[in-house]
Amino acid sequence: QVQLVESGGGLVQAGESLRLSCAASRSSFRIILMGWYRQAPGKQRELVATITSGGGINYTDSVKGRFTISRDNAKNTVSLQMNNLKPEDTAVYFCTCRDQVVRNFWGQGTQVTVSS
Repeated sequence: QVQLVESGGGLVQAGESLRLSCAASRSSFRIILMGWYRQAPGKQRELVATITSGGGINYTDSVKGRFTISRDNAKNTVSLQMNNLKPEDTAVYFCTCRDQVVRNFWGQGTQVTVSS
């Protein structure tokens, strides 16, 4: 099992920034993908951004140009720099990872609230 610990959520005003971080515990298998999903009240969980061990990055359209995902493969950490936050970014943000035997793991979630 891989444990994921998130930090960095909070309450900000529209236009401000936050940085989320996530650290994965030691894994028996190589972690090939890390990323972030979010879930707003009454909505389904949606992909925000992912990054592979090779550096391949994917963003959902609504955050392109505002959010930046980065990863430290040696430390198995992933960060999400969120700039120009909007009220519609309000959600619980979940860190996730996938290992090379295609097991998916999730963090407990961290709340991000953006006031208008």
